[in-house]
Amino acid sequence: MEVVTKIADLQKKIAEIRTNGGTVGLVPTMGALHNGHLELVKRCVAENSICVVSVFVNPTQFNDKNDLLHYPRTLDADCKLLESAGCAIAFAPEVEEMYPVEDTRVFNLGAVAEVMEGKYRPGHFNGVAQIVSKLFDAVQPDRAYFGEKDFQQIAVIRSMVKLLNYPVEIVACPIVREDDGMALSSRNLRLTPEQRKNAVSISQTLFKSRTFAEQHSVAETIDYVVNTLNSVTDLDVEYFEIVNGNTLLSVNDWSDSDYIVGCITVYCGEVRLIDNIAYRR
Repeated sequence: MEVVTKIADLQKKIAEIRTNGGTVGLVPTMGALHNGHLELVKRCVAENSICVVSVFVNPTQFNDKNDLLHYPRTLDADCKLLESAGCAIAFAPEVEEMYPVEDTRVFNLGAVAEVMEGKYRPGHFNGVAQIVSKLFDAVQPDRAYFGEKDFQQIAVIRSMVKLLNYPVEIVACPIVREDDGMALSSRNLRLTPEQRKNAVSISQTLFKSRTFAEQHSVAETIDYVVNTLNSVTDLDVEYFEIVNGNTLLSVNDWSDSDYIVGCITVYCGEVRLIDNIAYRR
């Protein structure tokens, strides 16, 4: 595996693959890699001639400077994991390489970017669109791989792809969980042992809510999840919304759509955790 820090060097290596008719897959990450990322990498390796993984903590998608400051950075360990998973190129640029000048672009991403995370993290998805578009321009991948834990982000990226007419297939991969059910996240590294013990209630409550929902309304299910989690030490629900899985607009009744997903954000101490679960799919 090669570690590349410059866009020009990256494009030169990718051009060699293209010359031989090969396909290129991209896995964008912010590092602090875990098994969830590695599942994306393994699928990318299996489905393409070459797998490129970007490792870059993107400053423009953080609306909380403290969150940016404390986001874990573990490049050496990340590269070892990537090599073991069959990645060919790790692209690990500095901020100045990706943003030689300020990126002032504003994307019209539609309603999928305005609800949930878009409401609580203003500017976040515009920053995501900025960096993902820059990565697409640099790599020009045939396929790009994203985890469904970031459910809304996938919808936003698909909107961006349509808006900018990128010839990229967006591949969504299932959430990877710990043995106890907790969704894998780089932010889990910031939890104390006691917080980690309490945080598993997020996934456990979501799983239980599927059964609860069979005999209760959408509104009652939302109240059940929020009240259950807010009663757990260290946990504070920022939002829990049950939405149409395609439009991300809230549903009022289980019959409103054939694809219904519950999306949640919970603070565990100062650490912001997200998860989601499908009720109908």
